[in-house]
Amino acid sequence: MTLPRMLLDANELGIRLEMVNGLPLWEAQPVYRHQKAIDRIVKTIRPVSNTIHPCGCIYAIDVYIQFGTSLKRPDIAIFCQEPPDDQQDSALTIIPEAVIEVVSKGYEAKDLQIAPPFYLSHGIKDVIVFDPATLLVLHLRQHHATRLISPVELTLECGCQVTV
Repeated sequence: MTLPRMLLDANELGIRLEMVNGLPLWEAQPVYRHQKAIDRIVKTIRPVSNTIHPCGCIYAIDVYIQFGTSLKRPDIAIFCQEPPDDQQDSALTIIPEAVIEVVSKGYEAKDLQIAPPFYLSHGIKDVIVFDPATLLVLHLRQHHATRLISPVELTLECGCQVTV
């Protein structure tokens, strides 16, 4: 079975499948609390008004992004420009400026221990992890991590702001 076919089959079974450095990771489809948190967060994504190089603050929810041989589905990926037309029907290969992961109950290790170092190692400037059960917000950059409590407004390196 090829990877794309495996991904489609998993999705039909209600399973989110990712491949991180050869390690398959799965997660059940998100529950209502998870989806509600994502919806609330994306409504707050906006450009910082006084930036020299404005970012479009384009977001994508739960889309496959290819990182070399790995595939991830961040809950929210933020880009400065629309993904190219030729990638909009397949896994994206452009690297987001920022990603936001909402912790799913029972999958805390995937969201808190595996995802952040993976994203940072691929050049993503801002990695945010939000746990709706505890209201913990973890904001990571290449050489810095900050623990906060939601709600909190964050300014991203790309020139976007978001309230988590």
